[in-house]
Amino acid sequence: MSTVTATPVDRLLYTPEEAAEALAIGRSTLYELMAEGAVKYIKLGRLRRIRRADLEMYVASLAPMPA
Repeated sequence: MSTVTATPVDRLLYTPEEAAEALAIGRSTLYELMAEGAVKYIKLGRLRRIRRADLEMYVASLAPMPA
């Protein structure tokens, strides 16, 4: 018996829940970051989506704690 597995899709847009999971933070924390403008998002009708590039820019903007 052969098993066919789907190749994971390299997403361009994430739901807030998926973005929060990718950043390892809570959903409400992500919504706060979106409201502050720290994480950019787009609106598609009533939906909010976060571009992968915007997640990467947010992470790159984080400063590490001094040693």
